[in-house]
Amino acid sequence: MSVDFSKNATERPEPCKAEIKVRYGDALFPVSISHSKPSNFLLFRAITFLNHTMPDFTDNGASNFIKYGNDYYATSETNYISKIDPVTLETLEKVDYLKYLPVNLASCHPHYDKEGNAYNFGTSIATKGKTKYVLFKVPAVSDKGPALKNVEVICSVPCRSLLMPSYYHSFGMTDNYIIFVEMPFKLDILKMATAYMRGVSWASCLKFCPEENTLIHLVDRKTGKEVETKYYTGAMVLYHHVNAFEDDGHVVFDVIAYTDNSLYDMFYLSNLKEKSQFDEKRFSNELFLCGGNMVKLKYTTASAVKEKEGKFMCQAEVLCEGFELPRINYDINGKRHHRLCCVVAKFDTETKKMVYWGEDKCLPSEPVFIPRPNGESEDDGVVLTSVINSNPGQSSFILILDGKTFKEVARAYVNTELNKDMHGFFIPH
Repeated sequence: MSVDFSKNATERPEPCKAEIKVRYGDALFPVSISHSKPSNFLLFRAITFLNHTMPDFTDNGASNFIKYGNDYYATSETNYISKIDPVTLETLEKVDYLKYLPVNLASCHPHYDKEGNAYNFGTSIATKGKTKYVLFKVPAVSDKGPALKNVEVICSVPCRSLLMPSYYHSFGMTDNYIIFVEMPFKLDILKMATAYMRGVSWASCLKFCPEENTLIHLVDRKTGKEVETKYYTGAMVLYHHVNAFEDDGHVVFDVIAYTDNSLYDMFYLSNLKEKSQFDEKRFSNELFLCGGNMVKLKYTTASAVKEKEGKFMCQAEVLCEGFELPRINYDINGKRHHRLCCVVAKFDTETKKMVYWGEDKCLPSEPVFIPRPNGESEDDGVVLTSVINSNPGQSSFILILDGKTFKEVARAYVNTELNKDMHGFFIPH
């Protein structure tokens, strides 16, 4: 650590101030303390103690794959990602976000624009006394070295709590806006810092506060500034954004929302027989101020009503129930969609009809939609999913479904054991 002391050069004694830079991994984070503020000094002592006792974040990239420039990475939600060979899947090197920008955590679901630039969110914890959510852009093209070296911070969104930032797994993006949902599902930093010593998992450090509202942030992609209007909805937990789009002055986004945090709890062996309620919900935020329900779109019952102090309370439309791991044709990301897939089904947002694929003792993964080159419709393409086959004497397989009919096109059996995965990524040749 480095210490920079300063004292008022007068005969009258003045409080002594110091800025201590505490190292986390390869990055230095400044913490200001003062003898006149004992609470700050105690916080510094706690951080110093934890810095020497807590282990580094995991580099287990088991959640998803990310493309930054021409490089591919396996990722979780920490500051570590693993560069991989896209052909052999061999791990090449461990990469630390902190070498390029001050984020301790990062989403494993970035977005990409038409030029191939990647957009992502990360959480910067207690940097210069503030915790914030950092929106950053990684360019598609880099002259030399990794594209991350040219990362650009677009916007910083203040966190509502210094030591309890919101957990998030994904976010939404339209042509002009970024949608970031700050839920009352929080990561307790002090509990997380002591988790190793207490022998508990990350899940035990998450806290759901049902008495608090969810805050919806809109960031203007062109200006890099947050829209001043504040949008709220009731307490919820979400992991996956389906899509977001703009329509007649509205920003509409679909998410998979839970009424509580029971998704994590249900994975404990004692709770595996319990069910967690989750729905696909549609929100609509009007960008122009007006009285009453601002949402004027005829195809949704979602509402946004102006309340005191100029804030707006949003009410979602429930499109369907029991829907998770959603995927769309990413070619229309940011545009209005009508069809989406889940594990493993196809849902029509207009007719509310759903078709399924299923086979006895077979467990499919999250589907990946691969559009047909120059396809004529949203669902013109194929759906790819890996299937764990527990039928005796039968191998697991890769399943290909027709995007329009959802009928099986082909399957390829694999001579290896497949494990249940979280997310998939298609790399064209």
